[in-house]
Amino acid sequence: MTATAAASDTRSAIATARSIVVKIGSSALTSLEEGLDHAALDTLADAIEARMRAGSDVVVVSSGAVGAGIAPLGLSKRPRDLATKQAAASVGQLALAHAWGTSFGRYGRTVGQVLLTADDLARRTQHRNAQRTLDRLRVLHAVAIVNENDTVATTELRFGDNDRLAAMVAHLVQADALVLLSDVDGLYDGDPRRGGATLIPEVTSPEDLDGVVAGSGGALGTGGMASKLSAARLAADSGVPVLLAAATDAAAALTTAGVGTAFAARPNRMSARKFWVRHAADTQGALELDAGAVRAVVDRRRSLLPAGITGVVGRFHGGDVVSLVGPDAVPVARGVVAYDFDELGEMLGRSTLELPSELQRPVVHADDLVPL
Repeated sequence: MTATAAASDTRSAIATARSIVVKIGSSALTSLEEGLDHAALDTLADAIEARMRAGSDVVVVSSGAVGAGIAPLGLSKRPRDLATKQAAASVGQLALAHAWGTSFGRYGRTVGQVLLTADDLARRTQHRNAQRTLDRLRVLHAVAIVNENDTVATTELRFGDNDRLAAMVAHLVQADALVLLSDVDGLYDGDPRRGGATLIPEVTSPEDLDGVVAGSGGALGTGGMASKLSAARLAADSGVPVLLAAATDAAAALTTAGVGTAFAARPNRMSARKFWVRHAADTQGALELDAGAVRAVVDRRRSLLPAGITGVVGRFHGGDVVSLVGPDAVPVARGVVAYDFDELGEMLGRSTLELPSELQRPVVHADDLVPL
């Protein structure tokens, strides 16, 4: 790595962040033969404790529940069917939480387990409840250990992987930085296991990713470089700088941030509400827009008025998140709709001045609208 990369503004921001989310991959904590690697977990806890003693608040997003349950259940590989995955998670989650509690207990730290599903962050009320729980654990000086609730999550309710969960949590707790730790030491322009690949020390714009080939996860995890890259871009786009590094380099990653690949954050942090609309909330329907309305909401960031709506898809209610699609049926934005689907029927294509006073609000206000 060059000296310039090691001393970049992004790395300095990560090294000095007062609030940080640390995500740890399954491969760093478990093995198929032995289950949980307690020595590796202790080393990671040591690095996290040092960061907390230096003055930072740390939330841990820990993978490994399914991996930790494989060996105790006598399985020879990661299960593929949902029921066995959930059984392994139910066994492994207990062992994982206990192991973190024992490890941080060496420092007199208390840990709190927070299990989330995608539905918890998709629903605004549950989203706020999760936020309050994590904040209260911080105030009480406990270490939050966050994981996806694999025992109940189905395909439809999953984050997809804990890399994405970590990016969501980083924004949820308004973290100043996100550190992704796994079995890879950074982002390469190809598969480093095949030789000839070059480490990319810093990502400052999408152009830095031209030609990058990212692969899927390994035997114990569901992520892989593709999910890490997606999560890093998600967090950076929302205003959180990201460091992708090897778990074996945790001490350096959590002090100087002079290892791995750093992802620069966008200059202006996205508001919590807009982040929820864009990345967390499920859409309940769609509004079809004409070309003029697309230009208004995407280019000029204006509120959506009924005159520009040509069609309504789905059954939704005021306060739901809907997708806004252009004449070519391609989604161009998401937003919180102000009216029920049946109310909009009599409003389509009409000027606001033609409508009764109670229907003169924007269909989607600019403050509740996020272009894609």
